[in-house]
Amino acid sequence: MTDTVARSARRDFLPFNPPLVGEEEIREVVDTLRSPWITTGPKTRRFEEEFSEFVHAPGALALNSCTAAMHTALACLGIGPGDEVITTPMTFTATANVVEHVGARPVLVDIEPDTLNIDPQRVAAAITPRTKALLPVHYAGHPAERDVLEALARTHNLALIEDAAHALPASFRGRQIGSGPNPVAFSFYATKNLTTAEGGMLTADPEFLEQARIMALHGMSRDAWKRYDQGGSWRYEVVAPGFKYNLTDVASAIGLWQLRKQERFHRRRVEIVEAYTLAFGADEALETPVRRPHVDHAWHLYVLRIRPELLRIGRDQFIDELTRRNIGTSVHFIPIHLHPYYRKKYGYVPADFPVAVSNFERLLSLPLHPGLTDQDVADVIEAVLDVVQIYRR
Repeated sequence: MTDTVARSARRDFLPFNPPLVGEEEIREVVDTLRSPWITTGPKTRRFEEEFSEFVHAPGALALNSCTAAMHTALACLGIGPGDEVITTPMTFTATANVVEHVGARPVLVDIEPDTLNIDPQRVAAAITPRTKALLPVHYAGHPAERDVLEALARTHNLALIEDAAHALPASFRGRQIGSGPNPVAFSFYATKNLTTAEGGMLTADPEFLEQARIMALHGMSRDAWKRYDQGGSWRYEVVAPGFKYNLTDVASAIGLWQLRKQERFHRRRVEIVEAYTLAFGADEALETPVRRPHVDHAWHLYVLRIRPELLRIGRDQFIDELTRRNIGTSVHFIPIHLHPYYRKKYGYVPADFPVAVSNFERLLSLPLHPGLTDQDVADVIEAVLDVVQIYRR
């Protein structure tokens, strides 16, 4: 077995998802550092405008994380103690945490077995008089069934807030995620399709964003750029107990060029996905991601699911074997209800959301980023198939 592993392993380690930052981003950051303005200012405003145009949004507000965007949206909607927000267990903990931050209860419902997105039928069954909002996640970049969720929100007079941390650029029935008037939160974390190192964006109706802009900067009626720029006034008023969530011009300088490269980045992601799916799709021991015909997938993640009944190893050992072959992977995600905080507070047990748990136990994310070479992709394919061949039942 050792000889087989040695023959199939690449010489250097392939990281799971490093950022792809070029000379253009570096020059733009240097230009910012040499300017009189490095915090939220003109480049952030330009980034907001160009992002809004890219996703056809009515407006955009740059923030320091997707978490900040979701938290700000919930606060602006007045959601708080006694309220419920329905969301998915198959997400990073930030999605549920922000509901806790405003004092409301995150109500989890199980997911669809194919897309791993929140199941709209279960959402409908979970709505109560205390429900104030729906918070779906577009898992891995595949949009959730947005039309059904939107109809539920409209029928029950609920807010619809979308966690689009994975969903740039994704579309649902020809409409880009983020193009509607409701709040949609994007992530620009280091591993995302567009990165500013840390950062995020909130898209929504301009009137809503006016309130969100104030809430995201201490609740002040005027931001620093307007106060300290030529002709500005030092006077300001605090109209709400807001947050410190603004994005800097240094980060926005990176974002401006990342945004301009998105179409090229996305084309490369699709090429890699096609290569993976062609290689893995015919193997009964592997389950490849789905893409429903009415969506354009952002392909933030390539989530491969193993079928343990056809292998002599489980997911964790499968990952270990890929690591031995110098292939980096990750797992998205540990379901929310398995974390100690949520287990203890709400009394969850694993069986409460069986679809989420059964899929979590057999999934792993393969390297997927535009910096991968054809040889990198071939190495990933060879390593995965090698593990399957050795451990097939």
